[in-house]
Amino acid sequence: MPPLNPVSAPERPLLGTMKRFLPYLWPRNARELRVRIVVAMILVLISKVVQVYGAPFALQGAIDGMASGSRDGLWLVVALVAGYAAARLGTVLFDNLRNAVFEKVGQDASRRLASDVFRHLHRLSLRFHLERRTGAVTKVVERGTKSIDTMLYFLLFNIAPTILELTLVLGIFGTRFGSWLVIGTVAMVVVYIAFTRWVTDWRSKLRERMNDLDTGAVAHAVDSLLNFETVKYFNAEAREAERYDAAMTSYMKAAVTSENSLAWLNIGQAVITNLMLGAGMALVVFGWSSGQFSAGDVVLVSTLLSQLFRPLDMLGWVYRTIRQGVIDMGSMFDLIDTPAEVTDAATAAPLHVERGRVRFENVEFGYDPERQILKGIDLDIPAGATVAVVGPSGAGKSTLARLMYRFYDVTGGRITIDGQDIREVTQQSLRAAIGIVPQDTVLFNDTIGYNIAYGREDAMPEDIADAARGAAIAGFIQALPDGFDTRVGERGLKLSGGEKQRVAIARTLVKNPPILILDEATSALDSRTEADIQATLEAIERGRTTIVIAHRLSTIVHADSIVVLESGRVVEQGSHAELLRLGGLYAEMWTRQAQESDEGEDLAAE
Repeated sequence: MPPLNPVSAPERPLLGTMKRFLPYLWPRNARELRVRIVVAMILVLISKVVQVYGAPFALQGAIDGMASGSRDGLWLVVALVAGYAAARLGTVLFDNLRNAVFEKVGQDASRRLASDVFRHLHRLSLRFHLERRTGAVTKVVERGTKSIDTMLYFLLFNIAPTILELTLVLGIFGTRFGSWLVIGTVAMVVVYIAFTRWVTDWRSKLRERMNDLDTGAVAHAVDSLLNFETVKYFNAEAREAERYDAAMTSYMKAAVTSENSLAWLNIGQAVITNLMLGAGMALVVFGWSSGQFSAGDVVLVSTLLSQLFRPLDMLGWVYRTIRQGVIDMGSMFDLIDTPAEVTDAATAAPLHVERGRVRFENVEFGYDPERQILKGIDLDIPAGATVAVVGPSGAGKSTLARLMYRFYDVTGGRITIDGQDIREVTQQSLRAAIGIVPQDTVLFNDTIGYNIAYGREDAMPEDIADAARGAAIAGFIQALPDGFDTRVGERGLKLSGGEKQRVAIARTLVKNPPILILDEATSALDSRTEADIQATLEAIERGRTTIVIAHRLSTIVHADSIVVLESGRVVEQGSHAELLRLGGLYAEMWTRQAQESDEGEDLAAE
C-alpha cells in the first residue's frame, strides 16, 4: 500500500510542462496539421455520440421488445439488434479513422521536438559535453521525444472524450432516472480521480527513481563499451560486468517495487467502479419493481456505466502515463533550458577574412576561476605566416586553439582576426574560416570517403581524391577492397592512429580554410610517414595563416616564428635559429629531444 502521507505535489509542475509542449500540438505555419487535428476531433465527437446514444438505446429497445412477450415486433427487435451491432462497429470505425488522421500530427510533433533538442545540444558549450555522459543524455532525449506523441494522443483522445462522454451520460441519467443516479455517478468519478491521483503521485516517485537507475545503468554500459580497448588493456571485463550487474540489480529492485504498486492501484479502482455499477443497477431494479422503469432500463444503465468505466479505467493509466511523460519531458526540457556558455552577440556580423592576420591581445583564460591557464598572452600572427607554439605539457598550447574556435570565451583581453574581435562575429562564420587537424582524431562510424568529405558539405569526389593524395593516404585507400567506401568503425577504431590522423588532414584539405591550426598533427605518425606528410603540410601552409601546436620540435623548424609558452605565459619568441642562440627553454627542449632521438637510433641499431 502507498504511504499514509504521500507527496501530494510532484516535483515536476504538470501544467507548466504541458504548457511547454502545447505549441507542438498546434504548430504555426502548418495548416495541414491543424486541419488534421480538427478533423480528428470531429471524428471523436461523432464516435462518442454514436457510442452513448446509439448502442445503449438500441440494446435497451431490443430488451424491452423481447420483455413485452409479443412476437409481433420481431423485425423491429432484429433491426434494433442490428443497429446495436452497427453502432459498436461505427465506434471502432470512427476511432480508427481518428487515429489514422492524427498519426502524422503526433509523429511530426516528435520530429520537431527531437530536432529542437538536437540543435540545442550542438549549441551547448564544450564544457557541457565534457561533463555529461553521452549515454545519459541520449537516454533522456529518447524518452522525452517519445513521450510527446503519447501525451498528445491521450490529451486529445482520452481525457477530452471522457469528459464529453461523462457529460452526455449524466444528461441521460438526469432526464430518465433522476438526480440520485447523477449524484452517485459524479461522486464515483470524483472518488476515482482522487484515489488515482493519490496513488499515482506516490508511484511517480518510484518511477522517477527507477528511471534514474535505468539512465545510470545505460550510461555506464555505453561508457564501458566506448572505452572497450581500455577495459581490455587492464583486464577489467569482470570488473565492468560486476559494476553493470550491480547497477541493473538496483534498477530491478526499483522496478519490482514500482510494478507491485500498480496492483494496489488496480484493485482500488476496481472496487470503486464495481460498487458504482452495482448501486446504479440496484437503483433501477427498485424502480422496475414499482413499475417506474423497464427491464431495458437496467441494461441501459449497465451499458452506459460499463462504457464510461472503460475510459475511466484508461484514465488511470493515462494519468500515470502523463505523469511519467512529465518526468521524461521535464528532464528533456532541462536540457533545452541549459544555457549555452558561448553565444553570438545580438549585433554579431559575419567574419570577413581579407588577409588572415590573427592577434592575441593580453589574453587571459581559465577553465575554472581558481585555475588560470593563460596569463596575459600577446601574439601577433601576420597574414600568411606560420607560427609555431611549443612548450611543456600544461602550458596552454591547445587552449589557444579552443579559444580560436570559441569553444570558450576569453576571461580577459581579446582575440582578433583582421581587426575583428571574434566575440563580435557569428560563430558559424568564424569556424568556417578556420581549419584544424586535432591531436586526438575521432571519426564518424561511416566510410573513409564520408569522413574526408565532412570537411566541406559540397565536396565532390575529385576533391576527396585530391585531399587523400595531399594527405598521403590515397595509396592506402586504393589498396582497400572497398576503397573510399571502406567503413572505419566506431570512432575510427578500424584504422591505426596514423591512418586516422591522415584522414583528419585530408578532411581539413577539403575544407580549404584561410586560417589553419595544426594541433600535434603528426604526433601519431611514424618518422617516414611524418616526413611525407610534413612536406604536404608545409605546402598547404603557404598562403594561409597557420598556427602549429607541436611537441616534436623537428616538425616546426621551418616556421616563420616560434612562440614558447610556460605556465600560461610567453617566455620566448623568435625563429628556430634565434631561439637556439638564445640558449633558453627552447634550446633546452631541442637538446633533450635530440638526445632522445640519438638514443632511439642507437637502440634500433643494436
